[in-house]
Amino acid sequence: MINAVNISLAYGKRVLFDSVTIEFTKGNCYGIIGANGAGKSTFLKILSGDILPNKGSVEISPGERLAVLKQNQFEFDNHSVMNTVLMGHKRLWKLIQEREALYAKPDFSEKDGNLAAQLEEEFGEIGGYVAESEAGSLLNSLGVEDALHNVAMSDVASNLKVRVLLAQALFGNPDILLLDEPTNGLDVITVNWLENFLADYENIVIVVSHDRHFLDAVCTHVADVDRQKIKVYTGNYSFWYEASQLAARQLADKNKKVEERRGELLEFIARFSANASKSKQATSRKKALEKLNVEEIQPSSRKYPGIIFKAEREVGDQILKVEHLTLKMNDRVLFGDISFILNKGDKVAILADDPMVVHSFFDVLAGIQKQDSGTIEWGSTISKAYLPFDISDYFHNDLNLMDWLRQYVPPTVKDVDEIFLRGYLGRMLFSGDEVLKLCKVLSGGEKVRAMLSKMMLQSPNLLMLDEPTNHLDLESIQAFNENMIAYNGIVLISSHDHTFLQTVCNRIIDLTPNGCMDKLMSFDEYIDKKI
Repeated sequence: MINAVNISLAYGKRVLFDSVTIEFTKGNCYGIIGANGAGKSTFLKILSGDILPNKGSVEISPGERLAVLKQNQFEFDNHSVMNTVLMGHKRLWKLIQEREALYAKPDFSEKDGNLAAQLEEEFGEIGGYVAESEAGSLLNSLGVEDALHNVAMSDVASNLKVRVLLAQALFGNPDILLLDEPTNGLDVITVNWLENFLADYENIVIVVSHDRHFLDAVCTHVADVDRQKIKVYTGNYSFWYEASQLAARQLADKNKKVEERRGELLEFIARFSANASKSKQATSRKKALEKLNVEEIQPSSRKYPGIIFKAEREVGDQILKVEHLTLKMNDRVLFGDISFILNKGDKVAILADDPMVVHSFFDVLAGIQKQDSGTIEWGSTISKAYLPFDISDYFHNDLNLMDWLRQYVPPTVKDVDEIFLRGYLGRMLFSGDEVLKLCKVLSGGEKVRAMLSKMMLQSPNLLMLDEPTNHLDLESIQAFNENMIAYNGIVLISSHDHTFLQTVCNRIIDLTPNGCMDKLMSFDEYIDKKI
């Protein structure tokens, strides 16, 4: 068990936590959610001891081991991959070093022999004799092959380093597991493995993630960071979101009687309890939801941006025809012989094993990059809006946010005054003096929201979105997702957000150097075929 007792933390006048007390219990997985900057990762660091609060304490049951997913990819560069994983179990790693030093002594005495016997006994009790085998199995499951197990971390690619550090955290069945964005850098197959691993995990897991599908798959509880407090709710992210939205609607309906509200909430809990039987965390979540008191369901104070794309005109019969499209980089073919035709109603997930392939493909379609061969033919009715993976070039200027947006207003729009511009920026939660912020000081999430304001101005009937959820908080992702479901235009999208692709897309195009797989199917169906 791990408890946060009366935790308070402030940086100057900015208060992150004010007298927060939470108890985390064995057998549960807690998803820490909150707006960007609310202090989710900071709270994990308080639990791990990396940050000391101004007031309060963290209590861990005696003898229990805590493991943390490390974020510094260079911390273990002087160690092999295998040893990096073993170091996740500090007591085991200390025993390994003590044994090696003892057996290396040239004058091994009787006293040393007695010490060796004690070390061997403890080494066996904590699984030392099978440690390398278990560590190797973890690495293989995370896509780090045998050939790399004895390679120095300094010689391992960055995308594999994050997997080694994840294996380090998972190794040795820790009693308390703290994971900050554990799915970053993982492909869908590995994320699926991690979901199954954590769903079967019998100890305490506390995780921060922007991946809603992942949170839904593994979490039994949600810990909501809001207004300097943290409140724990039973259920996964979807349950928390839909419950808070229902409670907000009920609060707004002043004419609804208390009995009616209670009946709606009970019906809602029963529906989610039934659906929980389909989840990997079925038993614990279903029982927890059945015991849930309706008074626990409260509206969220979160603000959701108004991401509303409306096509000014309907697409015609000719949308996009691509024939034999090929792009090379040096001597490597990124994608080759790509041919397809877009149809009305298409919302397409663009996939590839290498993210660089997808980024380049979108740039070619947008006319930013020139293909080596092949043709791209857009229909005459198509008006496009593009959100590229790298948006930094749009913000290398000294304009404030309002003047920045003004330059993208279409010439057909008349009466472009401050109220007009504030309306678009306000939808993206830029209010008051925030619209006068200089572009070059905007955060990553603010830049994405500014780009969405720019794109909404265009009223496009076709959207190209390359990793659109990067830098966005869960509230923005949720709002974006819901609008893309309702959007009546064409969508081409790449994303690591499983829920986004599953709920929006009806077609999959998987790019390769030798053509593409092009199927009318959901993202889940595509994953099932890959697994």
